[in-house]
Amino acid sequence: MAVPFYGFFLAYILMPQRWRSPEAAVIHDFHLPMRSFEVKNRTSAEDIKKLRLITAVKTPYLPDGRFDLEAFDSLMHMQILNGAEGIIVGGTTGEGHLMSWDEHIMLIGHCVNCFGMSIKVIGNTGSNSTREAIHASEQGFAVGMHAALHINPYYGKTSLQGLISHFEAVLSMGPTIIYNVPSRTGQDIPPSVIEAISQNSNMAGVKECVGNDRIRDYVDKGIVVWSGNDDQCHDARWAFGATGVISVVSNLVPGLIRELMFQGKNPSLNGNLMPLIEWLFREPNPIGLNTALAQLGVVRPVFRLPYVPLPVERRIEFVNIVHKLGRKNFVGDKGVQVLDDDDFILVGRY
Repeated sequence: MAVPFYGFFLAYILMPQRWRSPEAAVIHDFHLPMRSFEVKNRTSAEDIKKLRLITAVKTPYLPDGRFDLEAFDSLMHMQILNGAEGIIVGGTTGEGHLMSWDEHIMLIGHCVNCFGMSIKVIGNTGSNSTREAIHASEQGFAVGMHAALHINPYYGKTSLQGLISHFEAVLSMGPTIIYNVPSRTGQDIPPSVIEAISQNSNMAGVKECVGNDRIRDYVDKGIVVWSGNDDQCHDARWAFGATGVISVVSNLVPGLIRELMFQGKNPSLNGNLMPLIEWLFREPNPIGLNTALAQLGVVRPVFRLPYVPLPVERRIEFVNIVHKLGRKNFVGDKGVQVLDDDDFILVGRY
C-alpha cells in the first residue's frame, strides 16, 4: 500500500538535519562598500594630503531653523575666493550633531554640486555607531564628497582594539581624515591606534587637537597631520611639520589664515590674530563664531538650541577686535554692528 505524501514529509522533517550557516555569513567580503566607477569627483587620499587650508564651515539658518542655502553659498564663495583648499561640511563648527542624517547628506550633496569643482568637499560622516558611520559615509561618497572626516566613538567609548576596528571599517569607504579631539569625545586616540591604520590606502591623515608635540611625533613617522587648534596652527605648520590647519577662524578671516599657512613664518600676523582667536573660543565652539558672523551681517542671527549668542559685552568686544584688525580682512561687505538681544532667534524645534 502506498505511503501518503504527508507521511514522507513528516518523516523528512523529523529526521536529524545538519545545520547550515546562512549563505551570506560564509561569502568572503560580503559587506563590501558600495562602489562607483564614475570619475567626476574621484579623489585619492594623496590629493587630500596636499591640502594646507581646510575650513570647518558654519551652517547658517533661516528663522524657522532650516538651512539658509543662500547664505551658505555666499560663505562658500568667500572661502574659495580667499584661497581655502578644502571645506568640512557638517563638522563640529557646522553643527552636524544638530542635523538629521537627511539634512547632513543633503548639505554635503549641495556643496559638491555647487562647489565641488573648485574646492575639496570633506563630509563629516563620523558617529559613535560604526553602523551609522559606514552608512553615512556610503551616502556621502555616493553624492560626491571627496573625503570623509571621522571622529572616534564618543560617550559609549570602546577599547583600543575597538577603535582600530571602527576606523578600519570606515576607511574602506574612501579617503578619510581621522579627527582626534579628546575634550569633546572624552577619549584620546593614541598614536598606537593611528600607526595601526596608517598604511591603509584611504588614510589621508589626522586632524590633531592634542598639541604640537603629538603633531611632530606623527610627522616623524611620515603621517600627514593637520592642526585642529587655531591658536597653535602657525607653530604647528612652520616649527612642527604639520601640513596645515583645519580652521574655525578662517570662517571669519580666510585670507589671513591662508597667508599664515602659505607665506612662511609670520609671528607678527600670528600675534595679531590671537585676540580674535582667544575671543572666539572663550565659550565652546561654535557659539563665538555664530555670534561673530551674525554681527558681520553674513548670516541671519538664528541659533539652533542648545547654542545661544554671546552676551552683549562680548559682542561689543568683537566689534572692537574687527576695527583693530581691519574690517576689510573679514568676510562680508556690511558694517560690523553690535546686535541687541532681541535681534537673535533661538530655535528649539526645526
